[in-house]
Amino acid sequence: MADVGNPRARYRRILRFAGRYIAQAWWYELVLPRFGFGALAARGRTQRLQNIARRFHVLAVQYGGLMIKVGQFLSSRLDVLPPEITKELEGLQDEVPPVAFPAIRALAEAELGIPLGRAFEWVDETPVAAASLGQVHRARLTPADAAETGFAGVVVKVQRPGIEEIVDVDLAALRRVAGWLTRVRIVRDHVDLPALVEEFAHTSRQEIDYLHEAQNAERFATDFAGDPRVTVPEIAWERTTRRVLTLADVTAIKINDVDGLRAAGIDPAEVAVEFANVMFDQLFLRGFFHADPHPGNIFVTPVTRAAGDTRHSWTLTFIDFGMMGEVPDKLRHNLQQLMIAVASRNSAQMIDSIRAVGVLLPSADTVELERAMTALFGRFGGMGFAELQEVDPREFRQFAKEFGDVMRSLPFQLPENFLLIIRAVSLTSGMCSSLDPAFNVWDAVEPYAARLLRDERGNAAKAIAQEAVSTAGVMARLPRRLDDMVTRIEDGRLVADVPKLDRWLRRLERLIRRVVAAVLFAGLLISGAVLRAEDLTIGTVLMIGSLVPLLYALFAGFSGRRGPQG
Repeated sequence: MADVGNPRARYRRILRFAGRYIAQAWWYELVLPRFGFGALAARGRTQRLQNIARRFHVLAVQYGGLMIKVGQFLSSRLDVLPPEITKELEGLQDEVPPVAFPAIRALAEAELGIPLGRAFEWVDETPVAAASLGQVHRARLTPADAAETGFAGVVVKVQRPGIEEIVDVDLAALRRVAGWLTRVRIVRDHVDLPALVEEFAHTSRQEIDYLHEAQNAERFATDFAGDPRVTVPEIAWERTTRRVLTLADVTAIKINDVDGLRAAGIDPAEVAVEFANVMFDQLFLRGFFHADPHPGNIFVTPVTRAAGDTRHSWTLTFIDFGMMGEVPDKLRHNLQQLMIAVASRNSAQMIDSIRAVGVLLPSADTVELERAMTALFGRFGGMGFAELQEVDPREFRQFAKEFGDVMRSLPFQLPENFLLIIRAVSLTSGMCSSLDPAFNVWDAVEPYAARLLRDERGNAAKAIAQEAVSTAGVMARLPRRLDDMVTRIEDGRLVADVPKLDRWLRRLERLIRRVVAAVLFAGLLISGAVLRAEDLTIGTVLMIGSLVPLLYALFAGFSGRRGPQG
């Protein structure tokens, strides 16, 4: 990587690159249109943006460090950047030339406190993978360590020497660039760049802390303990530090190796469905998810099942837990509502859910967005990948342009952790489609939406039923109380002020009517909710009909509360 030993030169190079293209954008997008040359500026915009993206691609590959991560981060920022830039950066891979093994050996020995020859029985000097933040080597534990851990074959992930200083330099440069851009009103109104940089910084620092990654792996394993669909490599804690991570070697068939899967007797289409289910479980049910599920981080591992066991003869093995996301309860609930809206193709509900998630600012005018979403669902809703391939590309381009213009015109920004959610969903969808061209993401989402609808309906019905039982209890006690009151009157044990008694009896009569109406409302609503699953029309009519007794129960007798009080 360039300028590893010269942080100041690296910092200046990044700032020069950013300053040059910020000035270019300022000239073409702000100055020229102000003097009536907007058409001239627009004429070469596509080529200009693609050129910027290509040059950044070159810079990222040359400098490594966080620059590749920045490119990958920007490629997913469809809310901020035009497609000319995000498309060009899509293919940016986190692959850089490997560090020479002597440097890796020196860092690992300094971290572990003993020579590698004593820490491991054997270490392969040729790396399995080399990335911008670290690289991975295969190794074998000593017999004593193997007996203690229960496994011998391991992979050792070692930080690239000097990477912490490089990360500090890159983050300092990014903060400076964000400060420049924040002074531009159009940028400031659409995106909180300093907050984005801090989110990116937090994620990046977690990625180079291997103790944090090991803890993530154990938490992920706990989440899926007892789940036959998923396996996770065990950690060799005695050989793990903040800069060195040692874990069981679980290398198997890469999830995107379709030929390898078929050769092992595994149906790629079944893998696609199971992978989608596991990822959606993490996102929508568990709230702790793998945010980097690319092909290099997922293996399909053949397993032997007992006779009569109908489960798959393979499991999904996840590795690399440096980039994990969490979905807080409130956000998870709002995402569940969003998923229900998408599955039911309900544009209005979807926009309400997007607001609740925190993507749209309260001031956003969503009329055009709702129109665009209605058009999206109407034209492409329910289509699988194979069906989408048959759509005229010109139609796609035109729709993407119109939809993108609407999205970028709105004041919105992705909240914390939402970027990782989008990354996880995007990688999942792309992976499943590569395994099975006929894979339909709607089919994977709708069972979750149906389950959520059932859960919500069940919770609502349970609450209403409890209220109905409570109300019925009041009604059951009323005859006994009335009988007791009459008996007391007959025995002369009740002295009554007649006007007050009349008013009390009138209120009691109104209360009984409202109680009966409330019970009728509960009965109609619960019946409608139950029948709606079998007969949509009858169920809907009953549920709508329940509004009449509800309104009576809520508002009957309000006029009687006015008037003179005796």
